[in-house]
Amino acid sequence: MDARWSLRGKRAVVTGGTKGIGRATADTLLDLGASVLVVARDPQGVEATRGEWRRNGRDGDAVVSDVTSVEGRATLASEVSSRWGALDILVNNVGAGLRKPFADYTESEVDDLVSRNFTSALHVSRVLFPLLSKGLDAAVVNVGSIAGVVNVSGTAVYGALKAGLHQLTGGLAVEWARNRIRVNAVAPWFTRTPLTEDGLAKPEFHDAIVARTPLGRVAEAPEVAAVIAFLCSPASSYVTGQTLPVDGGMSIAGLF
Repeated sequence: MDARWSLRGKRAVVTGGTKGIGRATADTLLDLGASVLVVARDPQGVEATRGEWRRNGRDGDAVVSDVTSVEGRATLASEVSSRWGALDILVNNVGAGLRKPFADYTESEVDDLVSRNFTSALHVSRVLFPLLSKGLDAAVVNVGSIAGVVNVSGTAVYGALKAGLHQLTGGLAVEWARNRIRVNAVAPWFTRTPLTEDGLAKPEFHDAIVARTPLGRVAEAPEVAAVIAFLCSPASSYVTGQTLPVDGGMSIAGLF
């Protein structure tokens, strides 16, 4: 394999990595030769992921931790430090949406969205910075959303937080370049995952998404994962501070 497209020898953490885009990303990084540690707060999902990889002889592991909490982030940092002593790849994938009119949100719902979609990635990046600084040409990829680029109905709070995450991406890219750490983000449109399957199962909703998308279909998680893997690889060594839409053309369609 051309070394530009290989992650052999790289050490990677993927948060929210037991399902959906996170799991697809972890599998793709493993395919490219990285050692991967995923973190999630669901013990059953963690055990299932760890067991599957062990049965298949893959260099992946999973730990239970809630990175929206101070304690969970400390647990993750301790695990990475004791396991590797340094970190080359961080994929901040934790996130969740809530579609409803803005005036109907409760304070607790907003606080939960803030924690999942913004501050978890911010603080995970902060606490893992010393380990990333010891890594080999480290890369951070934040999983944002096209809702942080253009308006998506019913997602005012979620979209604002993802836009903040995109802005944080640029700020860290500039600040951390001196530490040889690249920071980028991806902005997916509707992707087929466990979090979206209920909505996409409704024909009217599914058809509305497809009608708004020039490529004429919903994204599959491995398609987003492939872009994340590119941003982690030496092939993207001169790319930093960017938010890359993975949206089938939705954000540029205009009056489509």
